[in-house]
Amino acid sequence: MAAQRSSAPSAAPDLPALGGRRSSYRERVADALRAALIAGELRPGEVYSAPTLAARFGVSATPVREAMLDLAKEGLVDTVPNKGFRVTAVSEKQLDEYTHVRSLIEIPTVVGLAATADPVSLEALRPAAREIVTAAAAGDLIAYVEADSRFHLGLLALAGNSHLVEVVGDLRKRSRLYGLDALVRAGRLEESAREHLELLDALLERDERAVRAVMTRHLGHVRGLWAAP
Repeated sequence: MAAQRSSAPSAAPDLPALGGRRSSYRERVADALRAALIAGELRPGEVYSAPTLAARFGVSATPVREAMLDLAKEGLVDTVPNKGFRVTAVSEKQLDEYTHVRSLIEIPTVVGLAATADPVSLEALRPAAREIVTAAAAGDLIAYVEADSRFHLGLLALAGNSHLVEVVGDLRKRSRLYGLDALVRAGRLEESAREHLELLDALLERDERAVRAVMTRHLGHVRGLWAAP
């Protein structure tokens, strides 16, 4: 497990807001729990009680219990009567399929942004890209996953298709990146994190070939570098 961890999700007021609304506290707690699940800090098959998770995240048990019920509706956890919540397992085949669908959607969409995205809107995503690098350097996997999600969904939102963003957001929630902790220990996660800044620079230069190359390499990590246990 990473040596450092954020106690609650951070807000991102400068990024494109999906639907134009701010997240509630319950939604922010749910975001942190999803990030912990994706990063492998919450393991499949393990049962976690709301009070235990609340103590771990430094919040009260009520929003954690409510957030976990939201995750149960999404199929990310199962309720265990009188005990808590069990993280659902995802097969290697499912993870491969999720990544394949993401590549079919995200790569051409982001390449298209090289010709259409407003430079000001692209620059608005740079703080999130830097936050990803900072979290990687600190070994804060939850903050890393949260910032990574905000960056990529915010980028896709620039294409103007909310349904596309919703689909990719759902696929990201179901992903598992168990290899992140090993990359932190090896000092390699920060190197991967810098791809977000490289991608922004390529988009601002309107270099479609470079954008495609970065996106293809970056998504390849999902079932490569970031996936190995």
